[in-house]
Amino acid sequence: MTDNLNNNQPNPQQQEVKNVDLFGNIKQRDVGEEMKKSFIDYAMSVIVSRALPDVRDGLKPVHRRILYAMQEMGLKYNKPFKKSARVVGDVLGKYHPHGDIAVYDALVRMAQDFSMRKMLVNGQGNFGSVDGDSAAAMRYTEVRLQAIADELLEDIDKDTVKFVPNYDGSLQEPSVLPGKMPQLLVNGSNGIAVGMATNIPTHNLGEICEGIIALIKNPAITTKEMMQIVKGPDFPTGGILRGTKGVFDYFETGKGSLKIQAKAEIEEMKGGRESIIVTELPYQVNKTNLIETIAGLVKDKKIMEISDIRDESDRRGMRLVIELKRDANGQVVLNQLYKHTQLQTSFSVNMLAIVDGKPRILGIKEAMRQYVKHRQEVITNRTRFDLNKALKREHVLEGLLVAIANMDEVVSIIRNSKDAAEAKLNLMKRFNLSEAQTQAILDMRLHQLTQLSSIAIEQEQKDLMALIKELQDILGSPQRVLDIIVDELSSMKKNYADPRRTEISNEISDFSIEDLIEEQEVVITLSNDGYAKRIPLDTYKSQNRGGKGIIGGKTKEEDFIEHLFVTSSHSTILMFTNRGRVFALKAFEIPEGNRHSKGKAIVNLLQITGQEKVTSAIAFRDFDPKNSGETYLTMCTRMGTIKRVELCEFANIRRTGIIAIGLEESDVLVSVQETHGKSDIIIATKNGKSIRFDENQVRAMGRTAKGVRGIKLAQGDNVIGMEQAEREGEQPDVLSVCENGYGKRTAFSEYRTQNRGGSGVITIKTTQRNGCVAGIKLVDESKDLMVITEKGMAIRIRCEEIRSVGRNAQGVRLVRLEENDKISRVAPVVKEEEEKTETEEK
Repeated sequence: MTDNLNNNQPNPQQQEVKNVDLFGNIKQRDVGEEMKKSFIDYAMSVIVSRALPDVRDGLKPVHRRILYAMQEMGLKYNKPFKKSARVVGDVLGKYHPHGDIAVYDALVRMAQDFSMRKMLVNGQGNFGSVDGDSAAAMRYTEVRLQAIADELLEDIDKDTVKFVPNYDGSLQEPSVLPGKMPQLLVNGSNGIAVGMATNIPTHNLGEICEGIIALIKNPAITTKEMMQIVKGPDFPTGGILRGTKGVFDYFETGKGSLKIQAKAEIEEMKGGRESIIVTELPYQVNKTNLIETIAGLVKDKKIMEISDIRDESDRRGMRLVIELKRDANGQVVLNQLYKHTQLQTSFSVNMLAIVDGKPRILGIKEAMRQYVKHRQEVITNRTRFDLNKALKREHVLEGLLVAIANMDEVVSIIRNSKDAAEAKLNLMKRFNLSEAQTQAILDMRLHQLTQLSSIAIEQEQKDLMALIKELQDILGSPQRVLDIIVDELSSMKKNYADPRRTEISNEISDFSIEDLIEEQEVVITLSNDGYAKRIPLDTYKSQNRGGKGIIGGKTKEEDFIEHLFVTSSHSTILMFTNRGRVFALKAFEIPEGNRHSKGKAIVNLLQITGQEKVTSAIAFRDFDPKNSGETYLTMCTRMGTIKRVELCEFANIRRTGIIAIGLEESDVLVSVQETHGKSDIIIATKNGKSIRFDENQVRAMGRTAKGVRGIKLAQGDNVIGMEQAEREGEQPDVLSVCENGYGKRTAFSEYRTQNRGGSGVITIKTTQRNGCVAGIKLVDESKDLMVITEKGMAIRIRCEEIRSVGRNAQGVRLVRLEENDKISRVAPVVKEEEEKTETEEK
């Protein structure tokens, strides 16, 4: 007995479910198959019947049922409002057996001007706000249909769409609405089904109507041509769409990513401060949450330039005021807000809709084709309905005319019949009439049987015959149907279209860190031991010639400032090492310091070896090697070798650096200049010699080439600098600075042009007073001179105070040095910024 029981036990891995039907019969079912079937049924129910819109009318079932129920209740746009609770109750009881909250939420969304591009429901009461406030309870709000909702429901009573039984079979409901308005594209849709989701943006009604008309007229229209008509999404909250690539992608494939920015302006406030005024937000952004996010960034000191945030929005529109501190740059702060808050959002388009009962991703042209296909069916069904009605009426009129022509006999037959049934039968037999014609005669009143009525009926019959011919022509001509669609769309555009709200911008919306850094003039310093720092230019004040200066950089006792130049914080700096390699670095990537800090070790910024150090640097404010034209990097080494390389050779500089020049074992790179084939080069040595020649005497070479001789050096001499000046136009002066603080300014014309490779001429006498030459620079009246000593002292002097003398003169004192200190480096500075600073201080 026990064995029999054990044998009858099912295998747990193959356990089956026993279903009992109404007659008590037991059916065996596999659990896995039953679960699979049940889940698929559930998933398809969610996909088709709840979460995804139908491509034909652009509505989900709940929205379709709400609109149909409101029409059945007589809630037209020109009728009185009724409580939302009545609508929700009708929808639940008749068509949609789900939760009342779900129905009311769907109703509310159709009445929100910040959710729908064209509202379908006219709401009276609190229907929520862009701040995230929820709508009032359904017992407080009232609704009726908007006028444009009639365009979705029009002709529904003319057998234009298929009706199906409701959930309990007691009523009929439409499976789809006639949908004259292209709802799917105008108001978009979003929903999450099982394993898939849809997110369709809203568009401008006028543009969509024009786009569909263009597609009808030219079925082969390209996506780019369509984008000339339908510019892109048009969100109800406005905003700015950055870039059109995402638009092209979803127009073409149904999928794409859009960058939407808030519309903001920077306004001047009292006291020289700025404020950011936000007037439009990206679609579906909660304003209250946005304000909290900004406040959190300020509290966490991620954005420190904001002093106050106020929401001044009212019935006239949105106005969010973000006040900035006195020295803040409004555009930089706005870029930071775009990057870190929902002032800029991504909208991932996925145009998924139900097509022929199945979910399908559609490009915009295919969505339009499906709309046109649906409207063709609706118009055909409507025309057929009108034709049948006209034919029936014409048939009746034909019988009435027979009755009027034989009025006396008709009256006699009716009078002599014992009842209506006998009268109908006798009339049909006598005049060969149909039942419908006979019934119409019996329904007529005696006063209608006059000559005037006969004329009216004959005119009506004539009009009906013309209408019947017109309707038959429409049914026999697909082009006539398309023409009707075009006329309807044109009329809809005329009646309901409004201007575009979302601005389309071709600018790239992705922010690099450069967009978040204020552009300003900065001083970049590099020390002999390899420390770099960035200091705002206005840190330094102009002083008179001979002053002691201020500290430009604190260094170790044995360290000194070796390189200094002025550029923009957004510039690209090419740094060349003693071994002939070049690295690219943005100026703002160099940490900002103050006059007393030593900076950050360059080995932490560049991947250089222990025996390698930066010997030269050049800054490009707009670094685009591929479009550089005739732009060269002219290089000079300590042993007098010179070389020119086209800038395009440096288009792809790796983080690990690339070779800029091939060097001899004992040689190092001294100077690099940007030239354009129109300059003369001047090379100077530490013993006071220099040579000037045409740069074109040096042919352009590859990056790894070693170059040619630029100057012939005497024993113990080496190159300390190279400068370039264009031959045409006013030429600058040559400023020579010696290590003991003396220098002189000499006209460039004093240096005669020679051939490359000579010994050169005297630049400045290197006496015991002057010491060796520390550097040369080309200057004019518009520049100041920045002088840095080995101990880190910096002085900025006006070049106009240094008089011009001959090449053989010893010069004048430029800097009063401390004991055992020497000049390390010099750099020219444009003095416009400094003069502005002095004026502000006064």
